[in-house]
Amino acid sequence: VVIPTKDEAGLIGEIVDAVRPYGDVLVVDGHSKDATRDIAQAHGARVVVDGGKGKGQAIRQSLTQTTSDIVVFIDADGSHDPKDIPALVAPIKADQADMVIGSRGKGGSDELHGTLEQFIRYVGSQLIMLAINYRWNVRLTDSQNGFRAIRRDVGSKLGLTANLTTIEQEMLMKALKKGYRVSEIASHEYERKWGTSKVVVWKLWFAYIWSFVRNII
Repeated sequence: VVIPTKDEAGLIGEIVDAVRPYGDVLVVDGHSKDATRDIAQAHGARVVVDGGKGKGQAIRQSLTQTTSDIVVFIDADGSHDPKDIPALVAPIKADQADMVIGSRGKGGSDELHGTLEQFIRYVGSQLIMLAINYRWNVRLTDSQNGFRAIRRDVGSKLGLTANLTTIEQEMLMKALKKGYRVSEIASHEYERKWGTSKVVVWKLWFAYIWSFVRNII
């Protein structure tokens, strides 16, 4: 189970404890200035430091730092329920999927509604999802949720390049482009329990559009 982090000292211990029953825990830290790394280690996680370029780099790096057949990615903010991990990996274990995404479209979200910024983020992500579905003739509902599982060998073959949070969208599009099987499970996204979100729509909207344009062809 991979947890990308940056300044998540307030919750990382709780998250590590919650995911440990489901697998070995790797924390890939983005040069936190708080005690994130020390707390994660104290709770039994293996900790490595990323190259400082962003969440995308952390995820790419994690695929070279693990040896398990299946890698689960979960955010450090408490927005995902670790109890969903068995359902997330089950289709891969059954050889029915190569990647499984925890779908907020099916499970609901406390983070996508209520403010203008959340509304813009939701509409933008749905337009991108609609285009992806028609491009590859699939019927998925969530392209950008960070809670997902993938076969490690598949992840290593995708040629991921994103350094930002666009990595999840790129991962899905390249998996479909290469003919890998992608499915979803319903997973509710809860409101962040601690700290503030590092996804700022007005700073990242162009990056998501550019990622989409680069990978849709």
